[in-house]
Amino acid sequence: MAKLNWGLVGGGEGSQIGPAHRIGAGLDGLFDLAAAALDADPAKGRDFAQRLGVAPERAYGDWREMLAAEKARDDRIDLVTVATPNATHFPITKAFLEAGFHVLCEKPMTTTLEEAEEIAGIVARTGRICAVNYGYSGYPLVRHMRAMVARGDLGGVRLIKVDFAHGFHADAADAENPRVRWRYDPAEMGLSAQFADCGIHALHLASYVANQQAAELSADFVSCVEGRRLEDDAMVNLRMDGGAVCRLWTSAVAVGRMHGLAIEVFGEKGGLRWAQEWPNQLFWTPLKGRSEIIERGAPGLSPEAERGSRTTIGHAEGLPVAFANIYADLAERIAAEKEGRAPDPAACHLPTALDGLRSIAAIRAAAESAAKGGQWVDARPPSLV
Repeated sequence: MAKLNWGLVGGGEGSQIGPAHRIGAGLDGLFDLAAAALDADPAKGRDFAQRLGVAPERAYGDWREMLAAEKARDDRIDLVTVATPNATHFPITKAFLEAGFHVLCEKPMTTTLEEAEEIAGIVARTGRICAVNYGYSGYPLVRHMRAMVARGDLGGVRLIKVDFAHGFHADAADAENPRVRWRYDPAEMGLSAQFADCGIHALHLASYVANQQAAELSADFVSCVEGRRLEDDAMVNLRMDGGAVCRLWTSAVAVGRMHGLAIEVFGEKGGLRWAQEWPNQLFWTPLKGRSEIIERGAPGLSPEAERGSRTTIGHAEGLPVAFANIYADLAERIAAEKEGRAPDPAACHLPTALDGLRSIAAIRAAAESAAKGGQWVDARPPSLV
């Protein structure tokens, strides 16, 4: 496969997410960072892009300059990643999709349901790929969980319990810290803070593994740190369209919890348990049987898990490698389109604009439910009802 040209918008020097994207995109040698608009400060963005090896003429001051120039090039980028603040995801993603580019957008895809519906419509009309970076779905054992559910190892899924709780926003003295403040600003985040930031990762993980979508939900939002306009802790109960129930807790004030993403899936014939901080082990307990540990890299895993493993058994693989699996899937999809062939089926479970749309619908539903004291509300996007 020939290397593909990759562009990055946002994710500049000092960014939390930028390094994971650059490592992930470059890990397998499938993408070259060919163009970038990395910072709200044009001079800083151009300088950092050139230090990363981007040619001066493709180190852009902003995304609009990048879009206009790349559209006119014969060697235009094959994929652009949008890793900017939430409120800017929609205009950037929309503009690049409409110009014919494939896009990987950081979550949440948009801040309003109307914008999310529009992005999904553009994808349907243009046939362009719009992936949404629910990067935890790139972990090999998460993909193996999905495969186990799909082949019936658990029987019917009855219950999903998923947490994404950390304590890094528990200090009230951080109220004016710019890295924290924007996350609780409705102008930046929309209707929700913690659920929109971390909770939808947990919800996507539950939906991805069980292959079931949220049908209705009941939510309780609280702001534990005084003065925050949006929630820093949420408990959400969901009824899924395949019959399972899901219990989801997400928090930014759970002191002592580190990353805190974990999932348990309980079916008629057994249960699974996985935590992102210990990603090499998946715990499987068959009904009336003994618990066993499934190791990443072990023989006999599903094709999806084997495709996603880079190192031999016993060696840790972390978030950048999970991101690399998302990028590898994108590369396979884009290359297959260029070559006029069908892509590898194991590369066809990318989180897409429809997943992004469902997440935004869930955010709006959760905010509505919380405002109504936990009333059950429809969690589905109107276009998918």
